[in-house]
This record gives sequence, C-alpha cells and structure tokens, in this order.
Amino acid sequence: MNTQREQLIQTWITTVLNSDEFELNFLAGDASFRRYARIKYQNKSYMLMDAPPEKEDCAPFVHIDEFFAAHGVRVPQIMAKNLEQGFLLLEDFGDVLLSTLLNEETVDQYYLQSFKQLVQLQSIDGQGQFPLYSQEKLLSEMRLLTDWMLPALNIVPSPQEQKIIDQTFKFLSEAALSQPQVIVHRDFHSRNLMKLEDGQELGIIDFQDAVIGADTYDLISITRDAYVQWQPERVYQWFKTFYELLPTSTKLNRTFEDFKRDADLMAIQRHIKILGIFVRLFERDGKAGYLKDLPRVMWYLLEESQGYTELEAFVEFIRQRVMPAFTQKYGIYEVAA
Repeated sequence: MNTQREQLIQTWITTVLNSDEFELNFLAGDASFRRYARIKYQNKSYMLMDAPPEKEDCAPFVHIDEFFAAHGVRVPQIMAKNLEQGFLLLEDFGDVLLSTLLNEETVDQYYLQSFKQLVQLQSIDGQGQFPLYSQEKLLSEMRLLTDWMLPALNIVPSPQEQKIIDQTFKFLSEAALSQPQVIVHRDFHSRNLMKLEDGQELGIIDFQDAVIGADTYDLISITRDAYVQWQPERVYQWFKTFYELLPTSTKLNRTFEDFKRDADLMAIQRHIKILGIFVRLFERDGKAGYLKDLPRVMWYLLEESQGYTELEAFVEFIRQRVMPAFTQKYGIYEVAA
C-alpha cells in the first residue's frame, strides 16, 4: 500500500466532506490500475475512484459520465473531482450486480429494462463526443485471436488459411460499419449493470470506452454475455423485443431478419475479439480467471456462425485446425440441457 497516496486520499476527502469523521474501505481490484473505496459518512455512502494520474487518465470517465448524466442516462453522479491527483467522489450504486439477480424467472423483466435504457442511450446524438468504432479498430480487435490465441496453441496458419482469416475479418468489420451507427457502451453486460435501491432503473457503470458504432453491439454484450448463457431461442426472442423498441427510422428498409443477421455478425466479431483478449489476459498479464470462460465463447462462435455462407471457410479452419489444440488446452463447453 502506498502510504503517501493513502495520505493524499485522506486529506482530499477531509477537505471535500469538511470533516475527518468518515470511514474508508477499499474494495477488491479490477483489471486496471484504478482502485475503488467505499466511504461512509453521516449515514451516507459514497464511492471513491482512485486513479493515479501517471497510470490512469480519468478525464475520459468524467467527460462521458457528465455527458451521459446530462442526457438522462443513469450513471453515478460525480460529487467532487480532482483530476490532477486522480480522485473522484461518486454516488454509491451499492453492491447488487445484475448478474447476481438473473435466473429463468427474472431475466425477461431485467433484460427488458436494460433494453429500454439501451434504446434511450442510442437516441442521444453522440457525434463528436466519442471516437468512431473504425474499421481499423474492428480489425485490430479480431487480430487478437491471431496474435494471442493461435500462438498459445502453437498454430501457424498457412498462406491459404491466412487469406481466409483476412477475408473473414474484412467481411465482419464491413458488416459492423454498415449498421446504424449510435453510441455504444462497449461493455454493456450483467456485471456492469446494477440494481439500485429505488429500483426504477438499472445503474450503468464502466462506460469509459464508449464509442460510436453498430447499434447491435451492446445488445449482443448482454444477451450473449461471455459469463452467462441462455437458450438460443430465448436470445432471438430478446432480439425481437429489442427490435420492436427501436425507433421507426432505424427499422426502415431493415426487416427483423436483416436485424438478426446484423446482430449475429456483430456477435461473431465480438467473440473472436474476446477469445484473443482472454488468452492475452493469461499469457501476458498472468490472469487465469478468464480461461474457464473460453470454451463458452468458442461454443458461441461456432454455433452462431452456422447458416452464413461467407463464414464457412473460416469455421472449417476453426473446427479442423484450432479445435483439437483448443479443447486439449482449454477444455470443451458442456451445453446445459
């Protein structure tokens, strides 16, 4: 523990609250240099974000939080900030992650709530406020699979296989760019949505990577979550629910079948990226916790690619060349009955 940093925190909170009669407890860490602490003061609870400026820039978080809050998105209110020192005092959303509440009985109601909030988010004009989810960005994400997962499995694609991979990545990136472009949270899943005490809306966190991109991306994040799986028929029913909530202008010349195709292709791009990220988290950063989710993500990729002729050669490469080494190293996903 950096005692000098702790002292800075104590001094700053004392100044902000105009009192030193508070209780401060740090929470378990996440995948970054940011730390969070819960502050209790006069029967009220706040959240401290500690982002050392030399390691983390919290200016994007502040910019996006304030922009979203001004447009009615349920993000934590910023009570006080000191960007030079890297401190934010935030509204405390509590501890109840949506992921802990989902089951066969509750999921429809919670997902409907999240879809309504997502459609509202997408209705905000974010042009000029957020970076674009460009083709280069989409391609570089998918290359995480060839840069990290294939080497971890000792697979070197032949020139012909590399050509198939490149064509597939190009096809998927173009499919994403051809969809309506809206604000995309980029991590809109059950661990980043919180049940708040008033219960009217879900609290939205971890939005600092927001971009302008495909309108199916966030829908995929939540319905085809890397950490929780639902029956495909149920997922398509949620696609329909979401599609019906979309504004008429977004559905012009875009049938539900078109939308479903958009969502499937966006999902496949995302699964390819996640396979690479989870392997990189282990190989480069020593974080083994995500390895257990790899078989599920691979199962999604193979399952959802079915029926798309443009993906047949790539799927064949995955099945023939990748799966034997993949299952030996990471295991196989047992589909729930």
